[in-house]
Amino acid sequence: MAGVIHVLTGCTAVGKTEWALRWAEAWGAEIVSCDSLLFYRGMDIGTAKPTAAELKRVPHHLIDILEPAERMNVARYVALARQAVNEIAGRGRPVLVTGGSGFYLKAFFAAVADDVAVSEEIRTAVRALSQEEALTELRRLNPAGLGALDVANPRRVIRALERCRASRQTLAQLKAEFAAQPGAFAGWEIRLTQLDRPPEELAQRIDGRVAEMLRAGLRPEVERLLGAGLRENPSAAGAIGYREVLAVIEGRLPENGLAAEIAKNTRALVKKQRTWFRTQLPEHRVLPAVEATVETLF
Repeated sequence: MAGVIHVLTGCTAVGKTEWALRWAEAWGAEIVSCDSLLFYRGMDIGTAKPTAAELKRVPHHLIDILEPAERMNVARYVALARQAVNEIAGRGRPVLVTGGSGFYLKAFFAAVADDVAVSEEIRTAVRALSQEEALTELRRLNPAGLGALDVANPRRVIRALERCRASRQTLAQLKAEFAAQPGAFAGWEIRLTQLDRPPEELAQRIDGRVAEMLRAGLRPEVERLLGAGLRENPSAAGAIGYREVLAVIEGRLPENGLAAEIAKNTRALVKKQRTWFRTQLPEHRVLPAVEATVETLF
């Protein structure tokens, strides 16, 4: 056993940041972010990123490491997270992972990315095909069928064909190899706690957070980020808060409807997060935030 990784997750606005800080201060831990938007420099207000004062309270990792135009993927995240975890443990300090971004979070419990390397030559050739041509070839390479692949999704068809060409294996073979692959943190003991609050309380916290973001200057932040290449990163530009402000800037949403739209979309995200935590994470402890203390968080 390599050691222990403490993981604190929960829905947006549940209070993860403050409890992570309190616990880390009490136990001398360092924090590894597992939030898909905190990687980006300048994306501060709309992500509810820990403030400069909060970042000084506890050493943090994987925050402000990319420009807005750069893209993160799960393989890159896993490599960076493993490095951070090993360095923290090497200093003899507890490791606390905190965040609610599902795919990155799942990387601490299971394999989430295979090691099939797709060359630029294959990628270019596949992406020159029409959807029909790509699907025809994919079916030829997989005579036993395509399993549960969503053939109506062009991106998934293209990705599947790239991997079949690169590996010279069928999707079924790739799936079997992936299932047998150990996770990146297989040698660690993972202690997972999910903070929770009643839906009506979360809704009030979301409304308050949105109002504070707008008071703090969310629109000027988005305008600055446009100059830093925000549109070049669909994941960042499509994040809640940012996409709604972009809609206002482009005249697709009235400014007086901005707060309500962000709050509505955040509540929808929370609903999806609850389902994801319940169905995609291993069995874990769900702790009402009102009952949390630094002694009982884990």
